[in-house]
Amino acid sequence: MIPGPFNYHRPATVADAVKLLATLGDDARPLAGGHSLVPMMKLRLATPEHLVDLHGVDGLKGFRRDGSQIVIGAMTTQHELLASDEIAKSLPILQETALLIADPQVRYRGTIGGNVANGDPGNDMPALMMTLDASYRLEGASGARDIAASEFYQGAYFTALEPGELLTSVSIPVPAAGHGYAYEKLKRKVGDYATAAAAVVLTMSGGKVASCSIGLTNLHETPLLAAEAAQAVIGTSLDAATLKKAATAAEAIMSPAADARGPVEYRKHVGGIMVMRALLRAAARAS
Repeated sequence: MIPGPFNYHRPATVADAVKLLATLGDDARPLAGGHSLVPMMKLRLATPEHLVDLHGVDGLKGFRRDGSQIVIGAMTTQHELLASDEIAKSLPILQETALLIADPQVRYRGTIGGNVANGDPGNDMPALMMTLDASYRLEGASGARDIAASEFYQGAYFTALEPGELLTSVSIPVPAAGHGYAYEKLKRKVGDYATAAAAVVLTMSGGKVASCSIGLTNLHETPLLAAEAAQAVIGTSLDAATLKKAATAAEAIMSPAADARGPVEYRKHVGGIMVMRALLRAAARAS
């Protein structure tokens, strides 16, 4: 339970961090909250020769309104999101989801960048970012680029990050005024990954769904956008038959692993239930 030896670096700017990662190459790992990397180092499943600690980079912290977007620095913690009046007003589903991540101790240290960049299918924020049509700013030695969250995840722990690149911020379009939202998560106990979870953001018009987006957490090797399920509810009042149709469409794209949280069919079944619950709760919140 003791990590192997490593060299410690604490850059002060994004440029310094990117330069270090580019220079040190595959032997270096960035350190954000550390909830994934440090346990792996203790078990010697990860043995980086260099740790690049990002906590001294002020340019990676905080959030701002940029026109119709909320831009969140990668080193902003879940606790800071929960404390923000701006996030509460513009992106309340972000706070609802953050409250379901682990426990207060983890949320004080865990960062949004670490949660979305790791490629862990059990993390809650990636599917939410896809639901919200978010994009990520990636910076490396060759410059900066933006990539949609929906294009970022390629497999379990595999992402579009190139060697030496750093995810520096998340940009989220502010949903329409009066939108409805919900993040439904089934887990065995506090601190556990989801057995199944679903994010929904929608708008209503005349008692019917006008727009809808649905994301799924820990029901595949990557987060999922349930596009057919979302399309199934548009133009409806979310009657029981429509809810079942949406759940069935969502279950059709699920491919969870059988593990201690349950067999495949059980996890798909409760995944469909999470979709129905999130749809109903989001619709009830929409004005």
